[in-house]
Amino acid sequence: GVLSADLTTLSRYYPDGAGTVVGTWSRPGSALPIPSGLRVQRGGRNLHTLVFETGRPARIDDYADASGPVADVARERGIRSSVGAPISVEGRLWGFISAMSTREEQLPTDTEARLAGFTELVGTAIANAQARVELRGFAEEQAALRRVATLVARAAPPDEVFAAVTAEVGRVLSADFTTMSRYDAGGTITIVGQWTSTDAAAPVEIGAQLSLGGQNATTLVFHTGRPARIDYTDASGAIADAAREWGFSSAVGVPIDVEGRLWGVVTVASARERSLPADTEARLAGFTQLVASAIANAQARVDLRGSAEEQAALRRVATLVARAAPPGEVFAAVTAEAGRLLSVDVNALLRFDPDGMATVLGAWTRPGVEPTTAVGIRFQLGGRNVTTLVFQTREPVRMDDYADGTGALGVTARGLGLRASVGVPVSVEGRLWGVMIVTSRGDPIPVDTEARLAGFTELVATAIANAETRAALTTSRARIVAAADTTRRRIERDLHDGAQQRLVSLALHLRGTVHASPPPETGQLMAQMDLVADGLTEVLDELREISRGLHPTALAKGGLRPALKGLARRSAVPVRLDIGVDGRLPEPIELAAYYVVAEALTNTVKHAHATVIDVRAAAVDGVLRVGVRDDGRGGADPTGGSGLVGLTDRIEALGGRLTFDSPSGGGTALQVVLPLSADQGHPPESPAWGEPSDPTSPARREEVDAAEHEEELP
Repeated sequence: GVLSADLTTLSRYYPDGAGTVVGTWSRPGSALPIPSGLRVQRGGRNLHTLVFETGRPARIDDYADASGPVADVARERGIRSSVGAPISVEGRLWGFISAMSTREEQLPTDTEARLAGFTELVGTAIANAQARVELRGFAEEQAALRRVATLVARAAPPDEVFAAVTAEVGRVLSADFTTMSRYDAGGTITIVGQWTSTDAAAPVEIGAQLSLGGQNATTLVFHTGRPARIDYTDASGAIADAAREWGFSSAVGVPIDVEGRLWGVVTVASARERSLPADTEARLAGFTQLVASAIANAQARVDLRGSAEEQAALRRVATLVARAAPPGEVFAAVTAEAGRLLSVDVNALLRFDPDGMATVLGAWTRPGVEPTTAVGIRFQLGGRNVTTLVFQTREPVRMDDYADGTGALGVTARGLGLRASVGVPVSVEGRLWGVMIVTSRGDPIPVDTEARLAGFTELVATAIANAETRAALTTSRARIVAAADTTRRRIERDLHDGAQQRLVSLALHLRGTVHASPPPETGQLMAQMDLVADGLTEVLDELREISRGLHPTALAKGGLRPALKGLARRSAVPVRLDIGVDGRLPEPIELAAYYVVAEALTNTVKHAHATVIDVRAAAVDGVLRVGVRDDGRGGADPTGGSGLVGLTDRIEALGGRLTFDSPSGGGTALQVVLPLSADQGHPPESPAWGEPSDPTSPARREEVDAAEHEEELP
């Protein structure tokens, strides 16, 4: 109005030189108004471009010579001449104000100077307004950061932090859309958080995956590790195509670094034509630092919890190993513990056999997954698969895709839908014994799996070594016991067939000589010979007792029931018998039970001051249970002599166990459990009793002969 212009505009510059009309006025009926919000590009010879390039007032006296997009707009409205003056805010070119005329005469020469007063006022107003906006924005930003920091401090779940950060960033920066993405292996990203300025559904879902590549903010950040800004008119790649489909015009991405490693990116996008503010990158940095702290804290908690769970799993398996649990129980436990801990689909323990096969000894499958293998299944080694590679290299092996697997195991794995495997060797005392394999049907197995499996394979190796040592010890002890029993039988037979028979013959011959019509004068000699015959009989009785102790005849004749009855009859302390054993038992079992009862009765008579002894024996559920209890003074020490120690060795050599309880004043109780199965811990070459007697067998003939000879004794 002051300058009698036909048209005036106030425009704002952006860093790239483009501008937007933020204020406009036209004299009624003089010209077509220029709409507020119109975005124009820099270029050519026109007022907009001249002021931007020089930072000084500019004049166009004839638009016939003007060029560029702005000149085209002016000519469309009949503009003949114009004057523009720059607007600077705190020393920075902010925009310009222009006065335009549609008349033939040019604008007055003092127009530039007169415009300057208005531009100074505009600059002051903008600075003040901008200061207020910045102050308010700073306060809002600090409040938003404080809210996110509170979530991080109280260890909120990462998903909650991601959702809060994207929402706070979007509101603080007045963006149309914000997203947080995690960089994954294989050149992809996963959306972990997002926010939109409207109530409309988000363009992608949480958890969606997109491929990296092309020219876009997310890919640029991935390649450079630095903030990136892009105009989507020049963008490319799958992410850019999706962004254009969603209507975005520009975006800024800022990296999220977790403990020095690029983890992901926060991206803000605008659907409006104007670019995002120049300070967007700097303002995003505060939020990405909080996100990094939340991720690092969450990772630390996960690692700590995982370490605690791993130690608990190892402790449970170690407890089984320490209490000498059967190998099958250890194998089942270790595969289950490792499978659950590592969150895999399948875990198996295989033993390498001498015939080039591998046998499954332990198997676990995640609930909900159809079992892929079972204990006892055997596979042929060969080809390219984890099991065979471990066998060949004796080192941990990883296969991330069984598509290239070959051999029986590779084909089987592919047919069962298994994708990735990690195998760790099990070595026992320096020799390769087998392999533990964890398998997944989905993503590749984590990189630390080999190290975490090592603790379990070491426990498996310890369990196997212990079992082998125990088996060797048991077999050795059984051989010793069997050899001792065989020696006793031989000595008993030698005594019976040799010394005892000669003594019987001598005694009978001597008595026959004495009673055969002796001369009267030999009476004194006859009396002496009677004494000698009586002495021979006593020696024979003592020898018979020794022979019976070496190998009880009653046990050989009739089995455990009559043998225990014989012990009870000879005991100086009354014995109450309860024998639930019918027929014969394996010879080592009968001998062990007999010697246990004999030793217990002897100790009771000598030391316990008991009035009665209870002896029970029963063969039930595949085991023989023998118990001896007295009502004596108790307090017995089982380590005080060698009798019970030797019996314990005999019992354990047969796979049984002996327990002893003797509280002071409470009597003494001895309990023995012996397995009746074929595999009792004794070597297979030891004699086996319990079969029906065959009168023609050499062993049976020896028993019959022994019984007949004993009947002949005086």
